[in-house]
Amino acid sequence: MANYLAMNREELTVEKAALEAEYKKFQAKGLKLNMARGKPGPHQMDLAMDLLKMNDYTTDAGTDARNYGELEGLQEARELFADVFGVQPGEVFVGGNSSLQLMYNLINIGYVFGFPESTCPWSQVEKRKFLCPVPGYDRHFAITEEFGFELISVPMTPNGPDMDIVEKLVAEDADIKGIWCVPQYSNPDGYTYSDETIERFAKMKTAAPDFKIFWDEAYIVHHLTDEIIETPVLLNESKKYGNEDRVFMFTSTSKITFPGAGVSAIACSENSMKYMCKRFSVMIISYDKMNQLRHVRFLKNKEGVLAHMAKHRRRLVPCFDAVKTAFKNNLTPCGDIAHWTNPKGGYFISLYVMPGCAKRVAGLCKDAGLTLTGAGSAYPYHKDPQDSHLRIAPTYPSLDEVETASELLCVCVRLAVVEKLLADKAD
Repeated sequence: MANYLAMNREELTVEKAALEAEYKKFQAKGLKLNMARGKPGPHQMDLAMDLLKMNDYTTDAGTDARNYGELEGLQEARELFADVFGVQPGEVFVGGNSSLQLMYNLINIGYVFGFPESTCPWSQVEKRKFLCPVPGYDRHFAITEEFGFELISVPMTPNGPDMDIVEKLVAEDADIKGIWCVPQYSNPDGYTYSDETIERFAKMKTAAPDFKIFWDEAYIVHHLTDEIIETPVLLNESKKYGNEDRVFMFTSTSKITFPGAGVSAIACSENSMKYMCKRFSVMIISYDKMNQLRHVRFLKNKEGVLAHMAKHRRRLVPCFDAVKTAFKNNLTPCGDIAHWTNPKGGYFISLYVMPGCAKRVAGLCKDAGLTLTGAGSAYPYHKDPQDSHLRIAPTYPSLDEVETASELLCVCVRLAVVEKLLADKAD
């Protein structure tokens, strides 16, 4: 393997032929591999099967969890999530299996009714906007796109969104109603927001009185190393500046127990809690409290959650290492044709290939039986201005499958880069 960037046209042509031959060998295998979504694998979900053994549905307070009532969630469940979030139980709302649904419902409340600080419902703000740190989570962006918000990209850094840009935008434009954030092990880069970034979020001045921070702690306990990273709690920090009503923090057990049958939660101010419950109470009497109680009995507290996640880590670390090892062995020797993140937690690795190549890489992978998240998905409107980013999700396949998929991916990256370099030389 030699540096592609130093090769002449003849050398690149020879390399292209060799890569095409290698690629055809993968195609002949009839592979069906998937590294598209951040799904737990069967071995991870098997770890939580004891959840289903519970048959006593009376809570510590004597409540029958099978019946109606307690919209905010069982007290025990509120205490469990308060422990995970680092807030007070009275600041926690416990929902059903999907935190994304809770986010959607809150955007919908803003759209239809507005919030207590709003001068009008968001639907009446003609040029309503939402900030989207990029690369970010496609399903977040899809919610605000669905409600007609203009999505404004803000560059991500290893310390979080570029706060100089965020602060300037929100201070000047009252039509900007919020921002999406994944502050710990961000999707997809795996970055954790710095203490300074969190402090700036807590105290920043906003032109919109009803500006909201949608703070998705999806990976708050999803550590991939022995280091347990703890960051300041945004809700608590915001209280120091009187800004707690702008914060909605979310989490769920989707990647802790069962993605399709877990428990989600919101942490917010007491004012926000009252208003949210007033709106939610028309929609639902209570979420699945039997499932909430099952999760409390199984996980117990934050310490129990971390012990359970340590079992996940043992399954996941070899898969993440396999991807990074393949990249190092197969891409690094070819020169500066790609770089990637080295996350300490979360579910993804960001792979940045030579600009103009990501869609081609994804297409080559697909034609050889490997499904990746669509190129550009981590950007608003699925438009990556550089066409360079790919989100790699090594969690669902087996280790053998991850190794095969990573080798194929590297061949596709190298082939796409060689094609691009040859096309550039032809120009």
